[in-house]
Amino acid sequence: MDTSHDTLRATFWKPALTAGKGPRYLRLASFIEQSVADGRLRPGDRLPAQRELASWLGIDFTTVTRAYNRARDRSAIEGRGPLGTFVSKPRVALDQVLDLGMNIPPAPAGQFLGELLQKGIDEVLRHTDASMLMAYQLGDGGVADRQAGTLWLAPMLGTLAPTDVLVCPGAQATLAALLLTETERDETVLCEPIVYPGVRGAARSLGRRLEGVATDADGMLPDALAAAARQHRARLVYLNPTLQNPTTRTMPERRRRELLAVADKLDLTLIEDDPYWRLLPDAPPPLARLSPHRVHYVSTLSKCLTPGLRTAYVRLADGRKRDVFLSTLHSFALMAPPLMSGLATQWIHDGTADRLMDGVKEAAAQRQAIAAEILGDANAPSTQGIHLWHELPAPWTARELTMAARAEGLAVTPADAFCLSPDAPNAIRISLGGVRDPERLSSALKRLRSLLREAPPSLRAAIV
Repeated sequence: MDTSHDTLRATFWKPALTAGKGPRYLRLASFIEQSVADGRLRPGDRLPAQRELASWLGIDFTTVTRAYNRARDRSAIEGRGPLGTFVSKPRVALDQVLDLGMNIPPAPAGQFLGELLQKGIDEVLRHTDASMLMAYQLGDGGVADRQAGTLWLAPMLGTLAPTDVLVCPGAQATLAALLLTETERDETVLCEPIVYPGVRGAARSLGRRLEGVATDADGMLPDALAAAARQHRARLVYLNPTLQNPTTRTMPERRRRELLAVADKLDLTLIEDDPYWRLLPDAPPPLARLSPHRVHYVSTLSKCLTPGLRTAYVRLADGRKRDVFLSTLHSFALMAPPLMSGLATQWIHDGTADRLMDGVKEAAAQRQAIAAEILGDANAPSTQGIHLWHELPAPWTARELTMAARAEGLAVTPADAFCLSPDAPNAIRISLGGVRDPERLSSALKRLRSLLREAPPSLRAAIV
């Protein structure tokens, strides 16, 4: 059937809802995308008007609208105003790099972010003066924002009062403000030897020194913490104990309690950076739940829901430091963006955030399964979350593989980006959320696997 530049007939669409699973709008969107992929719909074909298609299929107009929006978001179709909706022309990708380096959550399974954004912002505008969303808003968040924070933190920390929670513009600014609040210039902050690069960068810029404390398979060693604290006269410890970035290690509860006992004995304060707790079923209780008066707790939405939500919820170990912390934070990060904070608040209160979280967990599990099948290591522990710590086979080195992968259009992160000492393990972090589609992720990981099965360029050159 020649459908080019003509409204597609009803008979073409009859199978659209009979195959696949899930809501009708997703089945219809999948039918459109599959028809484009197998050539039944060609670039330039004009799709039926939404009301016309709804009538043909005997479904609601809004179902077709959601399906078209989903297909448009995935670049399968495009709107041309009064002319109608058409199958998109093939697009030339200007950036061919498949990003396995940036650690962000995957798009949530079964959720359409564009639709949720539109609905959420509509609700925010309905309940908020628009001029206030574009104005300066100093402080720790409005009452509704802090109430949302208590709801978000409840699974981790239990029941909190709104006055216990501060709303901050993302984890990076929050961590920097905590370093400035708790330490002086040139003071040592203790952490694990393999640590989140954002903390390394903040400490370096702020004139603080990070000192690695020895670890084992369960995380930081209590005796080593005590020795390092005495040696360096340290007062502050940074930990990312759940699905640690980059190693994916989760510290068991027993080790957490042992470290807190050392902190009590030596009067240490801890920063618990905990963005991934909700991604791990049956995660141990946070350090801040076990010892609230010892631990500053930071939970950001951008690492577990979507990067655009630059909102972090913070519970300070000592409420008396609230004003000092906020003054420090506002000196370089004046406020959390009101519109994004309002959206986060709306989503948490109406349950959208929990649905997104479920979708991210489902997508992360799917991507972990893909990675296990392609890069599977029979000796590796089962992994959860949004990234992998992949040890490399000889004779590859992490730095050489990173450069070779870049030449192949892949971005990965070598271990030395996370290590305090030059003696870094021979490993890379593979982030699973940056590549948009599972199919492209599978292709990227297969490319990486093929590369690992070859000899490094330096060895090939030596053989020649």
